[in-house]
Amino acid sequence: MSRSLLRSISIPLAAVVVGLLIGAVLIVTQDASPATAYKALLIGGAGDSDAILRTFQKATPLIFGGLAVAFAFKAGMFNIGGQGQLLVGAVFAAGVGFGIDGLPMVVHLPAALLAGAIAGAIWGGIAGSLKATTGAHEVIVTIMLNFVAGNLTDWLAANPWKDNSGSNIVARTPLVEDSAVIPTLGAVPVGFLLAVVTAAICWMVLERTTFGFEVKSVGHNRHAADYAGIRVGWIMAMTMAVSGLLAGLGGAVESLGVDGRFEAGVNVGLGFEGITIALLARANPLGVVPAALLVGLMEAGAARMQFKAGVAPELIDVIQALILFLVAAPIILRWILRMRHDSSEQLQLGAGWGKS
Repeated sequence: MSRSLLRSISIPLAAVVVGLLIGAVLIVTQDASPATAYKALLIGGAGDSDAILRTFQKATPLIFGGLAVAFAFKAGMFNIGGQGQLLVGAVFAAGVGFGIDGLPMVVHLPAALLAGAIAGAIWGGIAGSLKATTGAHEVIVTIMLNFVAGNLTDWLAANPWKDNSGSNIVARTPLVEDSAVIPTLGAVPVGFLLAVVTAAICWMVLERTTFGFEVKSVGHNRHAADYAGIRVGWIMAMTMAVSGLLAGLGGAVESLGVDGRFEAGVNVGLGFEGITIALLARANPLGVVPAALLVGLMEAGAARMQFKAGVAPELIDVIQALILFLVAAPIILRWILRMRHDSSEQLQLGAGWGKS
């Protein structure tokens, strides 16, 4: 393992360890055993094939959400709109999934995934285009678009696309056709494999293509990039569109591979958790996968930890928040562990803050 790689993962690993140690102290304050709690957490997330399946299912949308945020980071942009992009991707993928029948799986499933990806790309592209043409800050625009997406998808699921079968009164779509359901290979959902492949593709695009070089150049210094002849506005718009596409694809996989439909309120918070994943991965697309697996395991095993150790399930959220805080503020972590500062570890979270 190279020294540069060790440096890049030292802060996230240290944050996880310190977060778990602080969590152990909190467990003790609840008159419970940290060893029992963490053993139950591990078994609940990886103890058998069903537990592994739950972990993969939890991790899959987190990978897509983390990739969406990480990709935008590379251009110095902060995509807070992953939640809205995920929602529109989820509802339009479900719409294609239940609205068309008679198609073979090789046509229907890709079409539904593509519908979700395009919907997310359009939603993200709106913010990117406004940023490029008017200077409107992507954080403000994406926050507002989250509310629009939430209300739009709720309306679609409660009115024109509502499941009217039986006595259903919930705002949800009908179940998608079998030909649009993402299958599972043993304990591994195909959606998870798609997420891993997507992470590898994102890394290849950023590290091995001209577009990726231009994205990172804009992120480092957009004024220098403009002077070098890079179309900064176009890159910003396209970056947000790609970011939205990734989030929308995550929503599509959730509807087609986990829920089997879109239901209002079910996916709340998934898009925002992508920020946690991207920060924990230090905005590295390949690092997003293990970061999402860690968080997915913690969420999958939380119920068993509560049952076996008698601790509040909200403790998992506290530990995740501690890890995120320590990753985002590494100076505190270095002070706790007496780690030497290395400027190469610094993560640039938004070169665009305060700039038009």
